[in-house]
Amino acid sequence: LPRFYCDYCDTYLTHDSPSVRKTHCSGRKHKENVKDYYQKWMEEQAQSLIDKTTAAFQQGKIPPTPFSAPPPAGAMIPPPPSI
Repeated sequence: LPRFYCDYCDTYLTHDSPSVRKTHCSGRKHKENVKDYYQKWMEEQAQSLIDKTTAAFQQGKIPPTPFSAPPPAGAMIPPPPSI
């Protein structure tokens, strides 16, 4: 009897039928596992982007932002837009 393996839950279902899959995939634990999987994936993607940006900045490929240094003496700072 073929069994279905759920990658998100890291488990085998009793057998591979549409009704068993549907029941499993609509369950609370499966939905939490899917949510956790994609949350972790997004965190890894964000950390990867942060690491790449930091490395590029340290290598001088990204210039410092114009707001990182104080304005020159006598420079006028425009007022914020009125609402």
